[in-house]
Amino acid sequence: MVKRRFWLDCIEKQWKARPVLWLRGVRRAGKTSLAQSLDGVEYFDCELPRVRRAMEDPEAFLKGMKGRRIVLDEVHRLPNPSELLKIAADHFPGTRVLATGSSTLGASSRFRDTLAGRKTELWLTPMIEADLEDFDSGDLNQRLLHGGLPPFFLSPEPPERDFQEWMDAYWAKDIQELFRLEKRVSFQKFVELLIAQSGGIFEATKFAAPCEVARQTIMNYLGVLEATSVALVLRPFSTRLANEIVAAPKVYGFDTGFVCAHRGWSELRSDDRGRLWEHYVLNEMSARVPLSSLHYWRDKQGHEIDFIWQPRGKTVTAIECKWSAKDFDPGNFQIFAKSYPKATLIVVATDAKPSFTREYSGVKVEFITLDTLVERITSK
Repeated sequence: MVKRRFWLDCIEKQWKARPVLWLRGVRRAGKTSLAQSLDGVEYFDCELPRVRRAMEDPEAFLKGMKGRRIVLDEVHRLPNPSELLKIAADHFPGTRVLATGSSTLGASSRFRDTLAGRKTELWLTPMIEADLEDFDSGDLNQRLLHGGLPPFFLSPEPPERDFQEWMDAYWAKDIQELFRLEKRVSFQKFVELLIAQSGGIFEATKFAAPCEVARQTIMNYLGVLEATSVALVLRPFSTRLANEIVAAPKVYGFDTGFVCAHRGWSELRSDDRGRLWEHYVLNEMSARVPLSSLHYWRDKQGHEIDFIWQPRGKTVTAIECKWSAKDFDPGNFQIFAKSYPKATLIVVATDAKPSFTREYSGVKVEFITLDTLVERITSK
């Protein structure tokens, strides 16, 4: 079993902060394997009837586990999962509990308590740079084309049939069990269109007609995709200047493999790599900083910056993603710098090694690799 060191370290650190940790991630992201690879844990699969029967009396179950490290996999299968987790947090602080699921804790009516102040949360994203090392593979091209779900990434060929099987299981096990949506055809059509247009400005009305549902239903669908981490929603960065976009979000599909599958790409051209690189950089950043701290910037004339990172109390950092540094055009940075002259301007490129700096009409731009970006955002 592969030890995914970055994620194991995250779990150990968060367990030191609070006894209950909610590990969420999409289906087949590797939650079960990660949980089972922890040292000294007792693993319980809540999909099994005998396991659910053993937890019918949560207090008695937790007394038997006092002081241990336990994994409750697919905990949403319990009749009242939040009750067990709340009892664990309040009355068994010496017991470490890792509970897994596919959505944010409060997204489903199955959870009657969000455990605010009682738990920490960790989002297991598709594979990041550190995972490629752990899986003994530096094949970035395969990571972009096959995606970052470990079994898909490890497949010798793009797993086209697996992508559809994943979508079917997502509807049956995540959407129906947690949200009980209707109109499967409309929902799946929306998911397909959204992932195919990944990285674009989101306008609900453009999806309503092809999906044959109302605009509000489209917004509800997006909320479900966001809660289950199938869609990453970036809100615009703005200080309410007259020419800035202030409302329309950008929406990214959760995984590059699914983006390739829904765009019909079986091999990658140079332009394709550039588009997927933007997704990959976002995935890497999302694994390390709260998604709420990441935005994009766009003005009404169409000038756009891929990502804006603004940690609380820190200087704004504007980030452009380029497969090669030679593909960079400084125009958008120059426009942005007029309004935000103190911002740090960064281009993240695969070939920016060693790092270097250039000036464009007085606007200073740093060119760095993704590894260097990770060091920057985790050191602040």
